[in-house]
Amino acid sequence: MKKSYLANSFLIGLIFVSAGANADLACGNFILHAASDGWTRVNNEKVTSQKITFLSRKNDWDNVKTDMTLMPARDGFMYGFEFIKRDGKAFLNVELIRGNVDSPRFIGSFDCKKIPG
Repeated sequence: MKKSYLANSFLIGLIFVSAGANADLACGNFILHAASDGWTRVNNEKVTSQKITFLSRKNDWDNVKTDMTLMPARDGFMYGFEFIKRDGKAFLNVELIRGNVDSPRFIGSFDCKKIPG
């Protein structure tokens, strides 16, 4: 289990790096960075969980979905992220996680672009 986790953590960087060396992604106001420890950073905050799912076949890093959470973020809110890279395009779905089921849902979808650097 730990070996599989380490392999997946290491490979998460390929999601961002495969298209360009050390390229971060800007998705709306969110900056995604694949850190050397294998964990994704969102606006310089390490996500608290991440799960990688290949959309077509195993180890196809051009067609991948990464689910992440950030609980709590620096602003005190909790966020759920769904990063999808497919057919040469990438986008990020973000949901503000509600503390009460009766609260309204806030969901956004953002196209992602590489940040040269």
